[in-house]
Amino acid sequence: MTPTIRPALNEHLYLRDPQETELGRRIVAESVGLIDELGFEQFTFKKLAVVINSTEASIYRYFENKHRLLVYLVSWHWAWLAFQIRFHTHNLPDARERLRLSLRIITRVHRNDPATPLDEAALYRIVINEASKSYLTRDVDDDNRAGLFREYKSLVANIAAVVSEINPGYPYPHALVSTLLESAHKQLFFALHLPSLTNARTHSEAENDIYAFLEHLAFSVVG
Repeated sequence: MTPTIRPALNEHLYLRDPQETELGRRIVAESVGLIDELGFEQFTFKKLAVVINSTEASIYRYFENKHRLLVYLVSWHWAWLAFQIRFHTHNLPDARERLRLSLRIITRVHRNDPATPLDEAALYRIVINEASKSYLTRDVDDDNRAGLFREYKSLVANIAAVVSEINPGYPYPHALVSTLLESAHKQLFFALHLPSLTNARTHSEAENDIYAFLEHLAFSVVG
């Protein structure tokens, strides 16, 4: 079993670390379920307060606004994904196999894992549907300077290093990896909602279809 982790996320994501208190952990866990159920646009701290039987003011002690909470959740996903990739690939000497396994981990449909305190399946759906909203804002430059996207950039850098190990002369490792990560989520979103924009099928076939596409894309350009 994968050991339990508590990802150390950027302190600028929150006003008080929610992992340090029972109320904070409930805020995070219940927000996953509520955003998954309602969508980010319809999600409010007022509705979350009802679910956790607390007050809006108590939630605002932890998060400045719902956008910071969304970035926190998405960052949690990236940190957990990076941990899984390190855990499952650190004993593989072949960089090509590490890249293939990384793509498998990226594209697999996340299921609930007893090693995590969150509903991984629901969080994965949030990433599919809402992750781009964490940085497609007018404040993206300020957020970036505050380090709010540290976990995502670290994940890209780690996989890009594997790409460079495979082909040291390839000039676009970061661009390739960020494209692969975005494609993994967008292709599944298209398969579920806009099927004419993808060749991936829905349900259990989508995972294998998207993995095959990403593997083809990655190794076609890396060589």
